[in-house]
Amino acid sequence: MNTFIDLHKQMLFCLIAIGIFHTAAVLAENPTMTLSSECTSLTASGNSEYPPFLWRQTHSSVQLQGINRFIIDEVSRRIDIPIELIHVGAWSRVQTELKNGHVDLIAGAFYTNERAHYMDYFTPVMLHTNSVAWQQKNKPFPFTRKEDLEGKWGVTVINNSLGQAFDEYARRRLNVLTVASLSQALHMLAEDQVDYMLYEKNPANAYATMLNLSDVIAPVEPYLSSEGLYLTISKQSLCNTGGIKHRITMALQQMKAEGFMDKALLEGIKMWGSEERIGQAAE
Repeated sequence: MNTFIDLHKQMLFCLIAIGIFHTAAVLAENPTMTLSSECTSLTASGNSEYPPFLWRQTHSSVQLQGINRFIIDEVSRRIDIPIELIHVGAWSRVQTELKNGHVDLIAGAFYTNERAHYMDYFTPVMLHTNSVAWQQKNKPFPFTRKEDLEGKWGVTVINNSLGQAFDEYARRRLNVLTVASLSQALHMLAEDQVDYMLYEKNPANAYATMLNLSDVIAPVEPYLSSEGLYLTISKQSLCNTGGIKHRITMALQQMKAEGFMDKALLEGIKMWGSEERIGQAAE
């Protein structure tokens, strides 16, 4: 009997040891992994020049408001983990912070192959948005397709994407300058420093109105792209585990099925329209 008990103990010890060694090996290969129980909070950021999806109420505001804020807050409630949605800098800075694991989530990003190297995408998408070319009203040029932009000079925001397909086309065929902020790009177009600007229609329209540039510049059709806005998580995040990602995915699926995204869209547009925003654009 004692021999049997000793053998049983030895086998149990071996199984425990194997489990410990396996876990250590996995963590050694994936140093940013952790157990889901250790994920007690998440930080999120996004493009703060992106009304009505995201914006700051004042220059000094750290908190972000808008459609995507409503969505993030509801995800947080459903997965029972606090998510703090904050401004960490320009859109290019946000992506760098997430890439380095200093920010866990991005509340609204298009899919590109490059970004997929350092962030995981949740489905379903939160919302969809349309990207367009903007022109000066008093100096328009014929535009019926993206090829009409060739040979001219455009501008957009650093690290801004119009979707994988258009981005690849633009790299090959277009002359597009990049600047730090949407307001800077809008002013460059209005002041005839470039022929066109590339950006999403609704956010650029909101900023053009705020900067009193709506009489000077305007979007043109057709749309250049229509892309989904995804919630993403950094591959370096300590909360990037199978358990946490499953909970977030389930929350998004339930919210989509219940029509929550459409309600958030209406609430965000209403909030943006009701606020006094003159002079709030970050230069």
